[in-house]
Formats: sequence, structure tokens, C-alpha cells
Amino acid sequence: MRIEYTGLSEIRGSLIALDGVRDAKYDELVEITLAGGRRRRGRVILIDGERVVVEVFEGTDGIDMANTSTRLSGKPMEIPLSEEILGRIFDGTGRPADGMSEIFADETRDINGAAINPVSREYPRSCILTGISSIDATCTLIRGQKLPIFSGAGMKHNELAAQIVRQARVASDAEGEKFVIVFCAMGIKNDTADYFRRDFTESGALGRTVMYLNLASDPIIERILAPRCALTAAEYLAFTLGYHVLVVMTDMTFYCEALREFSSSKGEIPSRKGFPSYMYSDLASLYERAGLIRGRPGSVTLVPILTMPGDDISHPIPDLTGYITEGQIVLSRELSQKGIYPPVGILPSLSRLMKDGTGKGFTRADHPDLSNQLFASYSEVSSARSLATVIGEDELSEGDKLSLKFGSEFESRFISQGMYENRELEQTLDLGWELLSILPRSALSRVSDKVLDEHYKGAE
Repeated sequence: MRIEYTGLSEIRGSLIALDGVRDAKYDELVEITLAGGRRRRGRVILIDGERVVVEVFEGTDGIDMANTSTRLSGKPMEIPLSEEILGRIFDGTGRPADGMSEIFADETRDINGAAINPVSREYPRSCILTGISSIDATCTLIRGQKLPIFSGAGMKHNELAAQIVRQARVASDAEGEKFVIVFCAMGIKNDTADYFRRDFTESGALGRTVMYLNLASDPIIERILAPRCALTAAEYLAFTLGYHVLVVMTDMTFYCEALREFSSSKGEIPSRKGFPSYMYSDLASLYERAGLIRGRPGSVTLVPILTMPGDDISHPIPDLTGYITEGQIVLSRELSQKGIYPPVGILPSLSRLMKDGTGKGFTRADHPDLSNQLFASYSEVSSARSLATVIGEDELSEGDKLSLKFGSEFESRFISQGMYENRELEQTLDLGWELLSILPRSALSRVSDKVLDEHYKGAE
């Protein structure tokens, strides 16, 4: 039975309130008809007895309290899904934004999916290669992992996101390994959205990509819905169609700020830095939808990108993200100021699952040893540089001078890489050994003699 409610009790910001509503459900989709016949959508965000508060997607401008009618749909927000979504661009609510027709759906799904049951999870193995040396060698992305990128304002994280989408592939070339990208951008400017569209189209990556774009001018509620639409599409492609899916989401900081504004509009008591107290569980409800399910084909791997306010890694957004995810890739302001791209800070970056998806049978037998030694050797560089500022480079020991040379070469040849340069893993690992050969063999304490005999190219 179709029931319409005429008139509103209150309008506050993007929220409207109705009294005398029965049988409403949380997150239920609502259709709002204005006096002139125009329609808007919303969803139920608060139920207090027979009083219902609705968040209007398109905002409340022009809404007449007396002549507006509201109809509850009886179901949550859903998006249509089929294999046709590949190569398409949608807005933050899953509607086509590329000028093409609606999707002919094989099924529709509620975007408010649940986290994967820990009992059903399969431990992530194997890796996804990005063609970026600083990630593939020292902070490897494992299939089914949640590995965020911590950036800062003004740094080239959008370019890095685009490069990952262009170049990412599964390490295994076995027949039947199907790999696609789901890309979600939240709160971005029009020129940034045009950059992503143009880059993916010109590079040919759009054909294997599903894009969800929420612009800075769009309502904040769409910013909250966009990642849920993207993850719902990823789950369908992975666990129904059998694809290995890489989900890249940028910028989670804009998502969290929208969550804070949304919480404030509801009159909720704020927590740290004004963010809602449930932000941890809200982020977990997104991040924990990634992974592998035992007995199901495909996988969902998640790379959320966020800008740390004031480059503060202890800020609530990166802090809570770090608790939920399995490591982080940290972009360095110092490397960025040197003109190095991508400015991946090797020492603070970590992939906790790397040990289980690299090495013999996955990448190359020497990969873990090389990674450990690169970390150890590069950590000595900062000590040598600090000492050089005190006593001068000429007064350093030969060992410290070689360490400085290694650090300079490592940053300019290994970390630094062109935006359209796609390095094979073999090339990356061989380059790592070439740079380690700058150092004396006695300084390479993290590698066995057997591995050194095979790969070390320097003087004894």
C-alpha cells in the first residue's frame, strides 16, 4: 500500500522532519515531491517514535513545508549491477555520469553491505603489482589486503592513484585470472575529476575500471554513499563474477569531514577534533568489506588514500585507519620538496602481510631478503646525513660516505620514477641489488652469504 505524507514538521540544513510516521526503517529510501512536481531523494537517518528525520540528497533549497509530499519506499538504497558496469562512470549515488543509459541490471543490491565474517575469511596470499618500485619491492600490496596511502595537502597522491589504476595487475599470469579496478573519488574538484576521466580513457584503463565520482559541489550525503556504492560493486564483481578487484578510494579525509558535518547536523555529541565517536566503527564497516571469502572466487583489495591534516599521522583519520588496516604507505613531504615522485617514505611505510605473499612461489626467492636489507641500509642514511651536518661530509668515515652515496642513488634511481613508467618486478629487484652493491659486502648484515653470492655485484 502506497502511503504519502503531506507537509513537513521541520527543515534544518539538509534535513527534514516528519511527524506521525509509522513503520519507518533506518536507512530507508525516501522520495520527496516538491510543490512544482520536481522530485528528490533522501534516506531515513533518525527514528524517534513516530518522528522521522530524513537526509535529502539534493539539499532542501526550494522545499515548501506545507505542500511537500513524502513517500517511504520500504527498502534501503540499492544500485543496479551487472558486468556492464565495467568501463562506466557513475556519480556518488550510482547514477550514470557519463551520458550513457542506465545499467541493464542482472540484480540490485543494498549498498549497506556487511563486513566479511572473520570465520569465512581466507588468509591473503599472492600479490598485486603496481609497477612502482618503492611499493612493489618494500611495501608489497597483497591480494585481499587493506593498505592505505597517507599523504599530505599539495602532494601528488592523485597522480599516484591514477598510476596505480593504470598499471596494477595480479602477480600470477595463470589462465582465468580476471583483474579489474573500482575507483571511487570523494569531494574532488571538477578539474581533478576531468583529469581522472581523461587519464583513464587515454591510457585504456577505463575499459577495466568502474568509476564513482563525487564532486566537492555535490551534497555531503553523496560523499558518504559513494564508497558504499563502490564497495558493493566490488563485492559483486569479486564474489559473484570471480574477478580480482582492486578498490582505490580517494580522499578518505573528505569522507570523514562529511561524516563530521553530517553528525553535527543531527546534533550528536562530538568526539576527538569534532569527529563523531562512531567514526572508528564507520570506517571499519567500509574497510572490513575487503578480503577473500573461503570457497568464493575473486578477491577485494582496498587502497584508501587520505591526506593527513597538517601532516599529522596521529590525527584521528590516519590514526583510526591505521588500527583497522594492515599497514600503510606514507608519502614524505621531504622527498616531495626534493622533486621526487612518487615521494614514498620507505622507513615509515609498512605492509604487514608482505611476508606471506612474496618470495619463492609468489614473486622471487630473494625478494624478502632484498626488502629487509634496503630498509636496514636506508635507515643508516639518515644517521650519516645528520652527522654530516655537524662535522661536515669531508670528515666522515668511508663507510658513512658510501652510505650517503647509497642514499642519494636510492632516492634518485629507485624511489624516483616517472608517472608513466611501469617497472617490471624483475627490473625493480635487480635495481635494488645494483644499489646495494654500492655498499661493502660486510655492511649487508640482513642477507645470507648464499643470497649475496648470487646477487651481490660490488667489491668484496
